[in-house]
Amino acid sequence: MRLSIALITFNEAARLRACLASVAFADEVVVVDNGSTDGTVELARSLGARVLQTPDWPGFGIQKNRAVDMAGGDWVLSIDADEQVTPELRAQILRVIDGATKDGCVAYTVNRRSSYCGQYMLHSGWYPDRVLRLFRRGQARFSDAAVHESLQPSGPVGRLEGDLLHQSFADFETVLDKVNRYSTASAKALAARGKQGSVTKAVAHGVWAFFRTYVLKRGFLDGQLGLALAISNAEGTYYRYLKLWLIQRPGRSANP
Repeated sequence: MRLSIALITFNEAARLRACLASVAFADEVVVVDNGSTDGTVELARSLGARVLQTPDWPGFGIQKNRAVDMAGGDWVLSIDADEQVTPELRAQILRVIDGATKDGCVAYTVNRRSSYCGQYMLHSGWYPDRVLRLFRRGQARFSDAAVHESLQPSGPVGRLEGDLLHQSFADFETVLDKVNRYSTASAKALAARGKQGSVTKAVAHGVWAFFRTYVLKRGFLDGQLGLALAISNAEGTYYRYLKLWLIQRPGRSANP
């Protein structure tokens, strides 16, 4: 096999079909599912994917490595269920796995274009969001981080053109849910690394996140939703350090 698609899922039935349709050119699709109850597993299998169901949740990095370990292709493309490969990116990937790109690279980054409440954001630090996703099997592994995992290659990294579409936040309920979940996971990760939190740090980091997104990354060019994104980024950062402080208060629960 030349190309394997590796992804992890949890209750992604609503978005999985479009994702897998965009990578139908691959030789195989492997899915590691963490207890979905919405028909994700059945849908994935009906679309030809090999599925591994896991009862535990070790974090994003380890879970993605489980999917990578299942892959049998010479090349692996790691994507999420809310992402879709554009025809331009598909052409670039096929050039790599066909051997037309002779640059000696073992992995490649792609442009990720993400949507926020129905609008693709072209500024705000969101585009072009270079993410490392295509790699030769055995030449890259994900870090073990519970959140904000990174793919770590063992050799030179190239760059592909064409976009990976990311349907990240369909509505504001999704924004709030992800801000809450990710800030909790990030706070626990910071605590495990010995970082200290405080209300002052929470406010300062939140203000900086807003300024960086809206001003330095020109979020104002994304219109009203650019402002909304900058505010939600600030909130997520504020909650991360506030929850870290709450975890570390004497007699408090480890779950903020």
